[in-house]
Amino acid sequence: MKAGMIGLGAMGIGMARNMANARLLTGVYNRTTAKAQSLAKELNITAFDQPEELAANVDIVLICVSADLDVLAIVDSIAKTVKPGTIVVDMSTVSSDTARQAAVMLAEKHAIFLDAPVSGGVEGAKNGTLAMMVGGDPNALKKARPVLEAMTGRIMHMGPIGFGQATKAVNQIMGAGINQAVTEALAFAQSQNLPMDKVIEVISGGASGNWFLQHRGPTMVRDVFAPGFKLALHHKDLKICLSMAKQSGVSTTLIDMTIADYERLMAEGHGDEDISALYRLKAVDSD
Repeated sequence: MKAGMIGLGAMGIGMARNMANARLLTGVYNRTTAKAQSLAKELNITAFDQPEELAANVDIVLICVSADLDVLAIVDSIAKTVKPGTIVVDMSTVSSDTARQAAVMLAEKHAIFLDAPVSGGVEGAKNGTLAMMVGGDPNALKKARPVLEAMTGRIMHMGPIGFGQATKAVNQIMGAGINQAVTEALAFAQSQNLPMDKVIEVISGGASGNWFLQHRGPTMVRDVFAPGFKLALHHKDLKICLSMAKQSGVSTTLIDMTIADYERLMAEGHGDEDISALYRLKAVDSD
């Protein structure tokens, strides 16, 4: 099965390299042409000039872009040339409604769409350990699985189209809560003049331990916020979650609080930092 990758951002480039290492990647497309050409030269694959070209030359199209409108624009482009039976896997984080729209657009061309957002950040993309939550035809997933396994550590079929994105929304809300808890707790620890490395080490090994504390705690307490997951992107995702939650009538207290905090940080120029930059607010507020 020949695969093509559209979108070579911080996540997409790691995914592409892992597929190439498994000898599954035929070509790439990126809006910034130079980036696609550089990676194609590195991996000895083709850099396509347009999404339509890529779609015409592969059996499975993988998409990883930033926003709902970007996904729909890419799907509109590839629908012009996509071959019947092609599987299109969108790994972006968008709304369930966008996933369903994309599926309808491709079904008209007898192509199959899977919404398959991922979790694990830049590290997971680089190391091929991403968790993938998939909505759509289970038979299509079975066909696509050998390609998807090259860049993931876990793949879970969640149900029909849109269920992958709904599951990712759960993940993003939970991530917001963990970010709030860890940053606030560590700001408290610092206000108590505790040895921060020891605090992080001992709590990471206990009932309150978590990935975010273990991997972001040591950097945030040193005011280092190199992005594993950009704050502005999590803000975008939480706005999607907010819309979905309001449709369902469930509580949005945590979402509202985190969106407001992120908007404050973005206004101060921290949108391209890691989401652990929330510590900037907590540390200030604890003084």
